[in-house]
Parts: sequence; structure tokens; C-alpha cells
Amino acid sequence: MSDLTIVVNILLAFSLGGVIGWFREKEGRAAGMRTHILVALGSALFMTSSIQMAAVHAGADPARLAAGVVTGIGFIGAGCILQTGSGVKGITTAASIFITSAIGLSSGAGFYLSSITGAALTIVALEVVREVEIHIIKTKPRE
Repeated sequence: MSDLTIVVNILLAFSLGGVIGWFREKEGRAAGMRTHILVALGSALFMTSSIQMAAVHAGADPARLAAGVVTGIGFIGAGCILQTGSGVKGITTAASIFITSAIGLSSGAGFYLSSITGAALTIVALEVVREVEIHIIKTKPRE
């Protein structure tokens, strides 16, 4: 993995995490731009480092570190979910953090098409589907 590739991978994760975080930020959600940037950036760094370790040390498995990131982010996401009376809050925040981590891992691995497509579909899910819920289905938007 060249130095330029590493920088591009990390910058892509930073940028895509920032875009997703911006959409969350403009809705006034607690997990906004900085949170999503850091989740994507951290995931990309873990993945990039893991790939580099596998190149240097025979038998190293890059998937192990990625699996650890998935577990850790799942744990953080679970902490975002709160039960409030008869409802639940924070599920979308937890899911957006989880997908942002996946985008970061994908960026860190150099899978640019997957990263960009995943980020675009995440934005569609957060914005377009929200509008469908509000205007077409006539439901109160959920967190």
C-alpha cells in the first residue's frame, strides 16, 4: 500500500464521515459531524494499519482488526439507544454510527466504490426516507 493510497483512503473516510455527520448535525442530533468524522477516520486507520501489518508480518489477518471495530462500534451504538416510556430513542443514531464505521473500514481497505455508494445510500436513508415518512406516510419522524 503506497503512502498516497493510504492518504487517499483516510481522506475519503474523513470526507464521507463528515458528509453523513453534516446531515445528522443539521437535524440537531447529538452525534453530528465530529462524531461521524472520528468514527469513519478511526475505522479507516484501523483498517489501513491492519492491511499494512498483514503486508509486513506473515500470518497477520486484517479481518481480525475489522471484526474488533465492528464489535466496538456495536457496543458504542448500543449506548446511544434509550427507552423512553413506550418509545425508543437513538436507534437511528446508533445505526448511522455503525454504517459510518463500515464506510471507514471500506475506505481504509481501498474500496472506494463501496465507500462512496454506502455513504450515498446512507444519506438517502437519512434524508429521503425521512421526508417520505413525514410527507407521504404522514408519520411523525423518529429519531
